Amino acid sequence: MAELHELTALELWQELQAGRVSPRELASHYLDRIERLDPQLGAFVTVTRERALARADEVAAAVPKTAPLWGLPSGDKDLWMRAGVPTGFGSRVMAGFVPEVSDEIVETLDAAGAVSLGKTNAPEFGLPAYTESLAAPPARNPWDPTLGAGGSSGGAAVAVASGMLPFAPGSDGGGSVRIPAAACGLVGIKPSRGLVPAGSGIDSLAGLVVDGPLARTTADAALLLDGMIARVGGRIDHHYTLRAPYDDDGPFLGTAVRGEGRFQLATMTTSAWDDAYDIAIDPEARAALHVAVEALTSLGHGMEEAALEPDPTYAPAFRTIWQAGAARIPAEGDALALLEPLTAWLVQRGRAISARELSEALSALTAYERSFIRQLASYDAVLTPALALTPRPIGWYDQEDGERNFEQQVQYTPFTSMLNVTGLPAIVVPVSQTAEGLPMGVQLIGRPGGERTLLSLAAQLERRLRWADRRPPVW
Repeated sequence: MAELHELTALELWQELQAGRVSPRELASHYLDRIERLDPQLGAFVTVTRERALARADEVAAAVPKTAPLWGLPSGDKDLWMRAGVPTGFGSRVMAGFVPEVSDEIVETLDAAGAVSLGKTNAPEFGLPAYTESLAAPPARNPWDPTLGAGGSSGGAAVAVASGMLPFAPGSDGGGSVRIPAAACGLVGIKPSRGLVPAGSGIDSLAGLVVDGPLARTTADAALLLDGMIARVGGRIDHHYTLRAPYDDDGPFLGTAVRGEGRFQLATMTTSAWDDAYDIAIDPEARAALHVAVEALTSLGHGMEEAALEPDPTYAPAFRTIWQAGAARIPAEGDALALLEPLTAWLVQRGRAISARELSEALSALTAYERSFIRQLASYDAVLTPALALTPRPIGWYDQEDGERNFEQQVQYTPFTSMLNVTGLPAIVVPVSQTAEGLPMGVQLIGRPGGERTLLSLAAQLERRLRWADRRPPVW
C-alpha cells in the first residue's frame, strides 16, 4: 500500500472525503516527513507543528467538507503574512517580525479548508529567480541538492517535489512559480491577471505579481487553483471589474482531469530579452521542447513556428519597473546595511527613478502587452522552453555585481517575465530528463483567460509522457 505522501493531492482529498484518513493524521504524516527531510533541503523557514495540528482538528470539526481543499496540507510562502507566525520576507531586515493580521491569500486558503504546516522559503523580498538568501539556508533541488531550486517560490517547489507537501501556493512576478516548478520537475501555473482575487496582479506595479499553484500533477495544480479562487459559501469576490473569465463551466479541476480538445499551437524560442542580452538555449532545453512538440503533434494538434518581433523597449522598461518595485522595501538608515547586495542595488536604483521615467516604462510595457497579444492571437497556445538552461548550482549567481546578477537571471529564465507583463496565463510542465537525471520542462502560453486550454494540453502531455510517475532520489 502506498504511503500517504505518494498519493496525489486529489487522491488524498478523496481519502479525506471518504473518512479513510483524518486531517490530523494527514498533517502528522507530512510534519514527520518535514522533520526528516527539511534539514537537508531548506524548503521551510518556519514549521508550525502544534498550530498545524490544532488547525487540522478545527477543519475536521468546523469547516464544511464541501470546502475545495478540505484537510489538505499546504504552506504559506514567507512573503505572506499569517497572524501570529513569524514572517521574514527572506530578509535579515525583517528578523523577529510577527504580524498581527493575515494576508488575504492566507485567509482564502484557510476558507478553502487547507491546513498550513508553516512558511516556505523565499529569497529576499521575492526579488531573485533563485532562493539563496542570507536569512536562511538555501532551498536545494531534491533531484540534486548541489543545485538550486529556482525562485522566488523555491521553498514551495522543494516541499512539493520532495513529498513534504502534496501541493503548495506561490506568487509569480517574473516567473517565480514557473521557474522553481521547472527546476524541480513540477507543474506550475501563472494565472491570467485578475483571475485569483487575493493575488490578482491588478493592484501590483505594472500588474506583474499574481498567485498560482505548484503541484506534481496537472489535476493537483488545478485543484489548488480552484481553492485559491473560490470563497466558500458564496459568489467569488473579485474586488475589481477587470478580471479574467471564470464562468459556470465548472472548476478547472474538471478540465485538467478530462484533458480534451485539439488546438492550433505554435512553438517559439524567441523572447522579450533577445535585444538586450546574449540568450543561449542549452541543448537539454531544446531537447525538452522537441519532446513536447513531438508529443503534441502526435496527439493531433496543429503546430507552427512563431517568432516575436524585436522590441528594444522591453528590457529597459522591465528593469525600471523591477527597480521601482524594490524602492518600497522597508529599509532605511542602518537597516540598509542588512540588505543583500542585489537588493541594495535594486533599492538604490529604484529610489533614484523619476516619475517621468516610471511613467514612460509603464507606457512601454502596456504597448508591449498589446503587441505581444496581437502577434500570437492566431494560436490557442504557444510552446516555449521553460528555462533556457539546466538548473543552476547553488552559488552560481554573482552576489556582488547587481548588473551581472540581473543578466544571469535573464539568461537562465528569458521566457517567463513577458507573461507577467502581458497578463497572459502560462503553465510549466516537466517533459524530460537530462543525462544526469535532472528535470526539464516546457512552458505553454495561453490567450487571455485561457487556463482551460492550457490545463487540457498539460493533462494530455502528462498522460502521454507519464512524467508524474518519476520521483527524485529523496523519495
